[in-house]
Amino acid sequence: MNYEGYDFQGKTIAITGGAGVLGGEMSCALVEAGANVVILDREPAMADRLKDRLDKGIGRAKVVFGDVLKRETLVEAKEIVLEEFGAIDGLINAAGGNNPRATTSDDLSFFDLPGDALQFVFNLNIVGTILPSQIFGQEMAKQKRGVILNISSMNAFRPLTRIPAYSAAKAGVSNFTQWLAVHMAYEYSPEIRVNAIAPGFFMTEQNRFLLTDKDSGELTDRGKTIIAHTPMGRFGVPEDLMGTIFWLLSDMSGFVTGIVVPIDGGFSAFSGV
Repeated sequence: MNYEGYDFQGKTIAITGGAGVLGGEMSCALVEAGANVVILDREPAMADRLKDRLDKGIGRAKVVFGDVLKRETLVEAKEIVLEEFGAIDGLINAAGGNNPRATTSDDLSFFDLPGDALQFVFNLNIVGTILPSQIFGQEMAKQKRGVILNISSMNAFRPLTRIPAYSAAKAGVSNFTQWLAVHMAYEYSPEIRVNAIAPGFFMTEQNRFLLTDKDSGELTDRGKTIIAHTPMGRFGVPEDLMGTIFWLLSDMSGFVTGIVVPIDGGFSAFSGV
């Protein structure tokens, strides 16, 4: 993909969940645009599949262990980033996801969803956004500059059936994004910006079981409904996120903070009729 017009050379950006499907695309694209990218993941080996693409980029990539629910690992990761690159210009909170055990089905009613599964999904998405923002945001407060980019969801605009914990957590991410944008600007520096993107429906391994039949590969009724309510008529691909991400991380959005941008093929604009 062509990212001409965006130059992140000399900028250091940490990405939680940076070895995942969406986080991995962000990591590769930013290295291609010249950034120093620190891939934080609780499974660093997942980044091995990205090595060829990362090596071809103008920037540098470093893979660091980091668990967004364990503060001490984030502190250690931040120290590695500072030792290696000297500053932290951006943070993308890309870690998150759902879990089948926290999803209602014909065999599992809302009333029987296990508490530990609900708590895991909620914590992963909302607490897993707040903790990195504390650890890396504190450095931005010292620097008096920086950009934090959170990952919300269509669920924050319009709750979807079957995934209550994920929907509630992503609504929390949107609210937290606005709160943190105001807090950082007022308390530390107006040069610290906080925004979020809200991806629509992307075909990832985490939601494939909801969108396609595991045996035939055909769209489920849910998948068909989503496509029918998406004016652009398709699921998103990771590359679709990058234009908005680059804009929000760059100085081109220097007067933009506290917003949540849908990237959804028009899903949030369509009433269904």
